[in-house]
Amino acid sequence: MKNLFTIAELKNFLYIISGAITLSLGVVLFFLTNNITTGGTPGMALIIHHLTGLSMGTIVILVNIPLLLGGVKYLGKMFAIRTIISIILISITIDLFSVYLKLEAITNEILLASIFGGIFIGIGVGLILRGNSSAGGSTVIARVICSKTEIKPGQVILFIDFLIIAASIYIFEDVDKALWSILSIYVTSKCIDFMLAGAPKTKVVHITSSKAQELSTHISNQLGKEGTILKGSSLSTQIDKEIIFIVVKLGKLRRLREIIEENDPDAFMIVMEASEMLGRGH
Repeated sequence: MKNLFTIAELKNFLYIISGAITLSLGVVLFFLTNNITTGGTPGMALIIHHLTGLSMGTIVILVNIPLLLGGVKYLGKMFAIRTIISIILISITIDLFSVYLKLEAITNEILLASIFGGIFIGIGVGLILRGNSSAGGSTVIARVICSKTEIKPGQVILFIDFLIIAASIYIFEDVDKALWSILSIYVTSKCIDFMLAGAPKTKVVHITSSKAQELSTHISNQLGKEGTILKGSSLSTQIDKEIIFIVVKLGKLRRLREIIEENDPDAFMIVMEASEMLGRGH
């Protein structure tokens, strides 16, 4: 239990608290009164709420506790503890906002509710994940299934979300809102990616050139960048080629283009996103 009182765990819990509040605001202010559903635990809870009348917070607990008890050995002790704390906080804050503070929907425009609700939930889940925890529900199911099969976690979560959307069509008798729910899930996934990876600040650049050594010298001298020269050959002619692999900040990308144009106008350059990096790279 000493691990619960370290600086690292305090940081985790701050992420979890912030995430639980943000997620709950997304559910209450955008989805609950507009009869729009979403994926994962919030989506399950919204559907059961409309079927039974139980409070959202109560449903979050009832849905997740059996899953956690059954899946705790697949999650790890500390991850399971954080997830339990996350679920309790989500349950408390959803009921606080909806039952006790009686917050009303910010907008009844379905498009706006789908987009901004997805943003709030995505940021909330992203914060919880950054706290080395999860919001329970489909995440726990995915971990258990993936530990016993070769099915990928994303496939399990996607299938569960599909079942939730299909159920919402039957419950709310509204295909249009189900389609808006798909939009909200897409927005949520993009926000989660943004929270975990951050805004792209760098680009991965591949440069095919007959003057790779010369270009490398200019890039190193003018941009202060180190890279890697890869050896390859043409598919059709089997002519040997050299490819420069380099990671460049957005602000220096224009200068890199100028260096290439000045020294080898025939060079071929491909620019891609660098979503995650580790190490020095040279």
